Amino acid sequence: MAFATIITLEMSLEGNRRLVCGQTTSDSGDGDIVTGLSRLDSIIICHKGAAVEASTAAIKSAMPLATGTANLICTSGDVVYFQAIGQ
Repeated sequence: MAFATIITLEMSLEGNRRLVCGQTTSDSGDGDIVTGLSRLDSIIICHKGAAVEASTAAIKSAMPLATGTANLICTSGDVVYFQAIGQ
């Protein structure tokens, strides 16, 4: 399986702002977190797993983004939880 984004929660906030939570799955390296938002104001990521990570995943994009897609730099097999806020 290639890099994939799984949305587990979508919630409306004040006005036209939305909160989206989910996780990525990957058997390859880097990929895009596709949030489904039209504008991405902030994103928080957290590694899934019990083991210590030799190299941590990082977002390569500067916020805010005019799209709802953030580029994630990670190692093969990483699973990352995320929480994104935007429109």
